[in-house]
Parts: sequence; structure tokens; C-alpha cells
Amino acid sequence: MLLRLVNQDLGYDRRTVLRDVSLTINAGDRIALVGESGAGKSTLLAAIQGRLREQAALVPQSPGLVGSLSVFHNIYMGQLHRHPTWYNLLNLAWPRRREIAAIRPLTASLGLEEKLFERAGELSGGQQQRVGVCRALHQGGALVLGDEPVSAVDSHQARIVLDALHEHFDTVILAMHDVELALQYASRIIGLKRGVIALDQPSAGLAVSDLDFLYRDSDDLRY
Repeated sequence: MLLRLVNQDLGYDRRTVLRDVSLTINAGDRIALVGESGAGKSTLLAAIQGRLREQAALVPQSPGLVGSLSVFHNIYMGQLHRHPTWYNLLNLAWPRRREIAAIRPLTASLGLEEKLFERAGELSGGQQQRVGVCRALHQGGALVLGDEPVSAVDSHQARIVLDALHEHFDTVILAMHDVELALQYASRIIGLKRGVIALDQPSAGLAVSDLDFLYRDSDDLRY
């Protein structure tokens, strides 16, 4: 077991967003958080990250790139903590061959190899999002958290990104707006509605229509 929450109220700035959350996350879980905008997906992800910070790579909703630095350097930041300051500064000025060799295949897998030494601020929104994913892949670990990690890419690229995340990490927890993709990639669906967990069950056997209630303006809740 990686994490257990029992009857927790979650939120920010002294504002409760999710009430009475009870949740267990185990190693190997492939979880999709679904629900309409404002349902609390980001809040739940933030709570999980706060408790598993040392174990988790993160793909935030906003990539948080340094626009003046290259794609390479933005991805390299995923492993800053593994190197001494002098080495990081050296690599900033003169990228080491071994670091380039480690990062280049990640960019190639997500269609960014030709952008490796372009400034991140000059990329499109979708390309920047993929750089953020590459940074998480480079950081590595057993767990990745993603807040709408494919929201800025087309359906073809979305599948490439999701394939990469599920290939590189044993445990995957993603907030997703595309319910069809969530059902295809996740083994467990957690649905949020009106400030509570309204559904938590395996994706096997679920259809898109089974999740429609999460997006309807009604008080229909299922546990």
C-alpha cells in the first residue's frame, strides 16, 4: 500500500473542496480521476502528491517550463536533485554527452527530437506539454501523477503520451477529461462529483454511459 486516506477533508486556502475522502492507493494501480471541471480532480492529485512527494514524478496541468532554456535543459531538470550543484551548472553551460544520450530517446518517443535544443518558450502548447511529460519520464520512479497530461495534444499524440507514461511507471494516477481514454488506459476509475468520491471501481465492464451521471446536473451519486 502506498497511501490511505480515511475520512479526510481536502482543499486549499482554508476552503474544503472534497469532503470525507476515504481512499487506498496500492503499488501497481492504474487510476484515472474523472469528473467535470471543478469537481476536485486537481485537489485530490495535490493531496496525493503532498503525501507521496519523494516517490512521485509529476506532470502538472501547466508544464511550468523555463521558456528561455532549451527543451533539453527543461527535461534535465527532472534529475537536478540527483547531481551536485557544480555538475548542474556545468551541464547548463555545456550539456554533457551522457545526459544528452539519456534524454534524446525520450524526446524521440514523443516526437520532439528535432526540438531538443530549441527554446521551450518557442514551442506550441502541445509541444510544451510533451516536454513536461518527458521531464517526468526523465525523473523516473515508481509513481507518476498527471493533471490532464494530454489536454493540449491531439488524439494520436494522446495515446503516444499515455503509452509512454504507462510503460515507464508501475503506478499511474491521472486526472483526465477524456472518459474514453480513461477507460482504455486505467484499470480503476475514481469519479468525483459535488465534492465527494461518487464512484471508485475497476474499469473492466464500465462503459462511457456508466460515467455520464458524473457530468449531469443532478444529485445522483454512486459509491
